[in-house]
Amino acid sequence: MPNDPVVLVDDLRKVFKVPVREAGLKASLKSLLHRETRDVAAVDGVSLRIDAGEVVGFLGPNGAGKTTTLKMLAGLLHPTSGTCRVLGHEPKGRPAELLRQITLVMGNRNQLQWDLPALDSFELNRAIYRIPRPDFLRIRDELVELLDLGDLVTKPVRNLSLGERMKMEIVGSLLHQPKVLFLDEPTIGLDITMQKRIRTFIAEYNQRYGATVMLTSHYMADVQALCKRVIVIHHGRILFDGELASLSDRFSLDKTVTVRLADGEEIKVNAPRGDIAAATGRLLAENDVVDLTIEDPPIDDVIERLFASGSAP
Repeated sequence: MPNDPVVLVDDLRKVFKVPVREAGLKASLKSLLHRETRDVAAVDGVSLRIDAGEVVGFLGPNGAGKTTTLKMLAGLLHPTSGTCRVLGHEPKGRPAELLRQITLVMGNRNQLQWDLPALDSFELNRAIYRIPRPDFLRIRDELVELLDLGDLVTKPVRNLSLGERMKMEIVGSLLHQPKVLFLDEPTIGLDITMQKRIRTFIAEYNQRYGATVMLTSHYMADVQALCKRVIVIHHGRILFDGELASLSDRFSLDKTVTVRLADGEEIKVNAPRGDIAAATGRLLAENDVVDLTIEDPPIDDVIERLFASGSAP
């Protein structure tokens, strides 16, 4: 059906058994005979729906359950309970029909052969996905142009910078033109210029192919540039699912008023949302103001407030 969600998750849980033992030789010997474990819920009852063509930010601190969720959606991990479906398929069986339509890009993992040029790894992916050569050449050259890779594709991967390797990883992951992109920290460790290029590329790919994107990132610039909707997860539970703009509206209690005076001095005042008009009026009345701006707090500050609340509103 046209309105069926691309990603559908219902009460998804993933529990890991973690060894537990006290320090010391005696405890070590005891653990050899009787290993004790405790259950740790990395994902604890997550439900969500993502429709075709959406670009959704999946946010949370380290250990919140983001990567575990993406790995279950890609079929790399099996859920302990609950259900998830991607493009109508159950990922845990890793059906070929699903794998041909999705990709998982992890910023801290490499799929390319280290000592070979990226072109050789691209050829391997062509064989794996059985991409007809004319289609492969067209898509490869299009992606190389979009990411401005030029002659870099002929250099051994080990000779490339981190940013150049990340762009090669993205090309290799998209040669089969997946309909769903799970992107786990795709700009991690990159400089600001390279981050911007990756963001621009993701936006163009989404618009050109109508791809659905689920993005995790610690860089809020990534989220603000790409995502209208965000899902915030903490301790394996979803705290917020909605528009990025409304996240700031609901969880920030103040705004920042900045005025620039005729002598070049800058004054900043934080005021509750309900007092903004009064605070602005006082600044204008008491100072020779030549410029004035009113801003919401940075979105990462808003996210921190949400984490501190520990529960959905």
